[in-house]
Amino acid sequence: MLSPASAQIRTPLPTVSRAPLRLCSAAIQSDGKPSYPPDRPPHLPIRPMWLCRACGTPWPCAQARLLLKAEYADHPIDLAVYLSGLYHEATHDLFRLNPHDGPTPRDLFERFVAWGPYRRGVVE
Repeated sequence: MLSPASAQIRTPLPTVSRAPLRLCSAAIQSDGKPSYPPDRPPHLPIRPMWLCRACGTPWPCAQARLLLKAEYADHPIDLAVYLSGLYHEATHDLFRLNPHDGPTPRDLFERFVAWGPYRRGVVE
């Protein structure tokens, strides 16, 4: 059990919400507007296919990964938890779309979780 003195020292972690994906602070101008070109959509997923709205590649695309790493730079554990939740949702969505020859759980793990903090690729 923590003593009252040590409980006061601890700072609370930010809560992880199930809200839609946000733009990272690196992609937001000082006036609060996104810095994306107005004619280009942000690198967010089209669900339930999990393709990038901007570039059409499997999401998270390279740009989305950079934005997520920048957004969660000070909270790597939160990023790991968030990516694990996205992995679960994508597995559910993609299996419902095509249960017979969709991506394998291993492929989805590599795509959603393995690139994040504290993770290594799947070991054979």
